[in-house]
Amino acid sequence: MVDWSPTILSTLMSVPVVKRITEAVVRITFFDQFVGGESAEGTLPVLEDLRKENKGCILAYSVEVDESEAAGAAKKQEVPAYKRIVQEMIHSIDVAADFEEKHASASGVRGTWIAVKLTAMLPNAQSLINLSKHLVDTRPTVPSVVPFPGAPHLTDLDVLESPTIQGTLLTERDIIDLRNLYADLIKVCTRAQERGIRLLIDAEYSWYQPAIDAFTLALMRQFNKLPNDDTSPSSNFQPLIYATFQAYLRRTPAYVAQSLADARAGGYALGIKLVRGAYYPHETQAHASHTSEDAAKKHSSLSICPDLDPPVWATKSETDHSYNSSVKVILDAVVKDMEQNRPSTRKVSWLSFLKKEQRVGPGSAPLTIGVLFGSHNWESQKLILEELVNRGLATVEGPTENGETIVRVGDEVAPRVTVAQLYGMKDALTNYIVDRTRSSSPFVVKYIPYGTLVEVMPYLSRRAIENKSVLGNGTAEEERRRALEEMKKRLLG
Repeated sequence: MVDWSPTILSTLMSVPVVKRITEAVVRITFFDQFVGGESAEGTLPVLEDLRKENKGCILAYSVEVDESEAAGAAKKQEVPAYKRIVQEMIHSIDVAADFEEKHASASGVRGTWIAVKLTAMLPNAQSLINLSKHLVDTRPTVPSVVPFPGAPHLTDLDVLESPTIQGTLLTERDIIDLRNLYADLIKVCTRAQERGIRLLIDAEYSWYQPAIDAFTLALMRQFNKLPNDDTSPSSNFQPLIYATFQAYLRRTPAYVAQSLADARAGGYALGIKLVRGAYYPHETQAHASHTSEDAAKKHSSLSICPDLDPPVWATKSETDHSYNSSVKVILDAVVKDMEQNRPSTRKVSWLSFLKKEQRVGPGSAPLTIGVLFGSHNWESQKLILEELVNRGLATVEGPTENGETIVRVGDEVAPRVTVAQLYGMKDALTNYIVDRTRSSSPFVVKYIPYGTLVEVMPYLSRRAIENKSVLGNGTAEEERRRALEEMKKRLLG
């Protein structure tokens, strides 16, 4: 059903009378279950309900660009679809900020984030693929410790300002569109900075990723820049831009370590969203075609990986190890960041204190790392709670009704560590974490897509395929069991 859902929906929506029936059925089932509303304002009731339970959210305008529509709008001199998406992203930042101003927490941490999808911000996503190919071909040939898609370089976007594109795969149209994309990203990030709303740059297929990484690095170096003057410590500073790290990519352990080192050397805060990854079947199939001896298959493949092995791990256990080991490395970095922020004696600027030794209190140093752990895996989420306690980032209190200890996340940790699941999925896990944790601001957030029914239908069907693994390995059966138990509890008391 999941695999055939795009074809089924497309067929049913093409029949006038059946279309209305299909829309009605989808609205009261999939739409209401997995989509927060038809507009940013339309999600506010969901946000209110979540906040009552001390849950935050990630708002995601989940409309994908139709390239033919974009071309048609350009000819008619209308606002093209991708530009409307940029405008909506900026609007969603304002909606999120207005909501947070009404729900200020004691820690000052804001529990509403905005997701940014780069392929939706271009008239043709092929431009990102062409840039990715260019970067893979032209980055320094020195052997890299980070496997494909590699790690971004400071010079990656220099090609956008180059007077010539000869010898590259990029067309003049690509350069124009990519320059416009960067300008639009600056607008989105500037508004987010003004309103105090954190941004998550979504990861996508590996053939887009080198380009996405290049833009994300440039944005982090600009908008996550740490103050270098002791006279103006920023107690409220936290990473504004978060890059997405996909644990199913073989590069992830090395890439996490490299990114932490680069952030320290570059003087910017590192924002990390760690997920397992949603495109595994597509990645393996594309790579198989790319390395095939069949010329037709090779030509049709989107993969740009130069290696014999695919960019993803061969087994789920390897992905699980990659995710869980990265959790520990990242939390170690959070500990170091906490140590910098605790009361200590250090020299401060001559301009402010004439070189005298001064006590520096908690929160006076800027945060250098923030992390959002996105996972539907029970073992990984329990591991995160355990490691927070083991590293002194959280304290343990009396047991819950189920006999498990309560984990208290303090106001120093709250800006640095968050966990997340998709809206409408794994609510039992989300509620488990909420029941087991105590914090003055949302420690758990839900990823909430929104858009009109017609707009998000492609998203719903594609997302179902991409996340089909979430219901594998007996998970669907377990979800049904939990749902049945909850119904019995509510009906029988």
